[in-house]
Amino acid sequence: MKSNCLDKKFLVLLFSIIIFGLVILASASAPVGYAQFHDTYYFIRSQILFGLIPGLVVFYLCVKIKYDFWRKASLLIYFISLILLVMVFIPGVGLTINGAQSWIAFFGYTFQPSEFSKLAVIILLSAYLSDPDRDLNNWKEGLVPVLLMIVPTIILIGLQPDIGTLSILALIIFIILFLSGVRRFYLAILGLIAIVSFVILLLIAPYRVQRFTTFLHPELDPKGVGYQINQSFLAVASGGWWGLGYGQSKQKYQYLPEVQADSIFAILAEEMGFIISVIFILSFIFLGLRGLKIAKGAPDKY
Repeated sequence: MKSNCLDKKFLVLLFSIIIFGLVILASASAPVGYAQFHDTYYFIRSQILFGLIPGLVVFYLCVKIKYDFWRKASLLIYFISLILLVMVFIPGVGLTINGAQSWIAFFGYTFQPSEFSKLAVIILLSAYLSDPDRDLNNWKEGLVPVLLMIVPTIILIGLQPDIGTLSILALIIFIILFLSGVRRFYLAILGLIAIVSFVILLLIAPYRVQRFTTFLHPELDPKGVGYQINQSFLAVASGGWWGLGYGQSKQKYQYLPEVQADSIFAILAEEMGFIISVIFILSFIFLGLRGLKIAKGAPDKY
């Protein structure tokens, strides 16, 4: 790709979000970093060294690689993703965090293979569903063989178990099938199968039903499963219109769990307020819309 083909608005939005995210992380993670590692800069340093810098390198390489390369390598990429998903079950390699065996460790660095699997499935489905010789209206010969290819990924993520990631993956698959022109009748059948499977997964493990119920009504268990959600509500409400000020959050001082990860938006809202929070959310929406506009200008269906 030539440099004059780069979308400047997309890049400005992207890097603005990244920089703002690092600024908020520096504030939100300082207390927990000091409590766990006696280093207030531990998480922001780790994010820069193991997230930002490698991400920029990969970003640059992907800009230089012609996107058709991913079509040719789709099967290999998907096979690698399956190997990584299997590795989470290998003792000494796989890690269990928050009840899910979804992580692997490499030289002290943790990685969640299911995140890579999302990208691998997108690349694989795009490659096969955009094939002009494939008749997607032919259920047996055109669609089922492609869907069977991604069944191992669904099973391996379900065994971890990571129902959240599995739900997101199902949504991704459904959207790609819709965009590829699969008949709505087939989509309705697949959607029904997904809903029934989701209900079964909830029912076979009572704690999942409890989590789902608490997600809808966190006030039912304010000191247990609903604690994090309730504390997040409290942080957001405390921010008001204009926030308490950068670095002035109270919830980040061991009151709200995972402030450096899952709960970081609550800290953003508490310190920066409603206005900045809405602008931040809108920036993601605009980034997505800009991405869709770029995709519309692509030279082929893939």
